[in-house]
Amino acid sequence: MLPFRDGFHHGVVGALAFFALGFAGCASRGGQSGPAGAAGVEPGAVAQVAVEDPHSFAQPERVRVTHVGLALDLDFDKRRIHGTAKLSLDRRDQMAPLRLDTKGLGIEKVRGGQGQPLQWKLGEPDPNLGVPLEVQLSPDDRVVSIDYHTTAASEALQWLTREQTAGRRQPFLFTQGQAIFTRTWIPLQDSPGVRVTYSAAVRAPDPLKVVMSAEQQGKGKDGLWRFQMQQPVPPYLIALASGDISFAPLSERAGVWAEPEMLEAAREEFADTEAMIQAAEKLFGPYRWERYDVIVLPPAFPFGGMENPRLTFATPTVIAGDKSLVSLIAHELAHSWSGNLVTNATWRDFWLNEGFTSYCEQRIMEEVFGAPRSLLEKHLSYDDLLREMKDLADWQEVLHIDLAGKHPDEGFSGVPYEKGALFLRRLEQVFGRPTFDAFLRGYFDAHAFTSITTGHFEKWLAKELLRHDPGRASTIDVEAWLHQPGLPEDAPKARSQALAHVDWERERFLKGAAPAELATSGWVTQQWQHFLTGLPKDIPRQKLAALDGAFGFTKSGNSEILSEWLVVAIRAGYTATDARLESFLLSVGRRKFLKPIYTALAATPEGLAKARRIYKKARPRYHAVSSGTIDEILAPKPPAGPAAGAP
Repeated sequence: MLPFRDGFHHGVVGALAFFALGFAGCASRGGQSGPAGAAGVEPGAVAQVAVEDPHSFAQPERVRVTHVGLALDLDFDKRRIHGTAKLSLDRRDQMAPLRLDTKGLGIEKVRGGQGQPLQWKLGEPDPNLGVPLEVQLSPDDRVVSIDYHTTAASEALQWLTREQTAGRRQPFLFTQGQAIFTRTWIPLQDSPGVRVTYSAAVRAPDPLKVVMSAEQQGKGKDGLWRFQMQQPVPPYLIALASGDISFAPLSERAGVWAEPEMLEAAREEFADTEAMIQAAEKLFGPYRWERYDVIVLPPAFPFGGMENPRLTFATPTVIAGDKSLVSLIAHELAHSWSGNLVTNATWRDFWLNEGFTSYCEQRIMEEVFGAPRSLLEKHLSYDDLLREMKDLADWQEVLHIDLAGKHPDEGFSGVPYEKGALFLRRLEQVFGRPTFDAFLRGYFDAHAFTSITTGHFEKWLAKELLRHDPGRASTIDVEAWLHQPGLPEDAPKARSQALAHVDWERERFLKGAAPAELATSGWVTQQWQHFLTGLPKDIPRQKLAALDGAFGFTKSGNSEILSEWLVVAIRAGYTATDARLESFLLSVGRRKFLKPIYTALAATPEGLAKARRIYKKARPRYHAVSSGTIDEILAPKPPAGPAAGAP
């Protein structure tokens, strides 16, 4: 492996100077402009007001970072990135210092625009936010360069051994920046309200390839992989992956990266990507990021997908062989409008990203795969939300969530996704699809390449939709939807006949019908999921054995079905799944699957002991996003105190 070398480092800094100059014009505008929008609307036409972000130490209203130039050396032997971040600045207050977010970084040197050393200091650490970095600027400084390295505490980075990959030939690295993890591998203003352009020159050991969420400019004769992102993006969307990967085109503007062993299966699974892009453009306006590629990561990736612009990161668990799980691609593609193009300004406003995207996802699915498929998925999502909300505190059920004193991940649930989508479906239901579609298109056009708050959205909603038909508007309680817990009574309820059929067959089974007698021919993944989630917790183990014998759930290669089955088996004490349970927890790092399985195990003393034994081996394989959640589930519980009012 290639360790960091000073000569390389300085050479990359020189190479990046041209990138910084190339973006000087964009940087001077604070990253608020971009490619022209549709219908003659200039992106960023709506003024972006400075918003205080409780999850950032930065003070962008005084000094704002507008461009990030990166020079990076990936050291797989030491599991460390050594680099330089060259930050272009918009100095709105000439007397103010530059304040940046860092966490788990070793800061080595800070220099000004002429290469002169600058005074800097690290502030008091915060367990959630990390450590502020404050730099005293010289009067003429418009650029600051920071030499730094990552550490074992850099939570965004997931270093995988070759044994943890599909090919088992080369190691792998990927980053995960959302929500506030980018500060753990780059010193910057890590707030979704601070949009930046960026460029990078990256060295990785041969034969590894490097990709980023930017224009891929390839590997030069100097051995550096170069990238540039000309559209301003929030920092959490800066992403990198490096490993033994190959590329296959899906269309002229879309393609897939994956390990060679996964490439053909991924290409076949995602064959409808171009049709999805065209459907989205028809609904939401032009695709403004030039390319839409997907990289299938190793199983340790903690999410189903991450919407990094130009390069969606995806879990291999979505490759089911029958395209039954490609709504994930529709979801991440939809983020190209809601989330990437128009972004939540703070993590309190997370529903603006995910509620809009979940709504748009199903519009794409309906357009490409038909209304029955979309109805089935909306039905499942609605039921999942109701189940989840039973275990949530009131504050977690509010769309405009209060995260004061909390890490953004503490507010993560299905609420911003599905309750947000239901609110938009209710607006569509009341005003009619043509009117709502025009509103939605105008929303994306007018706010393109900006970050907004819930308050800003409410004003836009009132001005552009509600005031045009006060009668219809009076039937929607916007305050209840956005600012109160629970699900309003007027929430649209999707009901799928395909799932009603599943309910009928499940009831027949519970009343004594043999599994072989059930009419399950042609069922898709979502129907099997629905069948399993509806089984009672106290179902007799012999009934589970009969199901397993008939349908082979324990041997299933479909992670969605297998994870549901394992939870059912754990609750019922069906131990025939134990070996498969352990192998699954040791090989998959997706939090969606891990959380319910570990939670089910932790419900009994025997299960908790089993969970802790497996987790001791599995934890090093998980990303910090997943391990942080499981740590909390399996943490020793304090002994119960005396009851209230007891002596």
